Amino acid sequence: MIINHPLLGPRDFSEFVYLGDANLLNRPDWQADDALEQFIDYGHTRDNPAGLHRELWYHEQGDRSWLVVTRNTVTHEITSVELARDVARTEERFE
Repeated sequence: MIINHPLLGPRDFSEFVYLGDANLLNRPDWQADDALEQFIDYGHTRDNPAGLHRELWYHEQGDRSWLVVTRNTVTHEITSVELARDVARTEERFE
């Protein structure tokens, strides 16, 4: 499988480490009244979809960037690759 890195171009997936669901970017508010329950859900509840899925990948054997890869889990076709920092900024996770 080839991941088309937004900065470095096409790279073999063996350069990357799969880190799971891109929902990990949606970190709970630690000051919320129900923070404990939110963090338990955040840390342990995962979907296992068949079809399009947004995933976090880490470019361990390259520039050490974090990517959000949208991939079909049935066919392994990759439809988009974005820098995780850009996704977080777009979705207003940090400034």
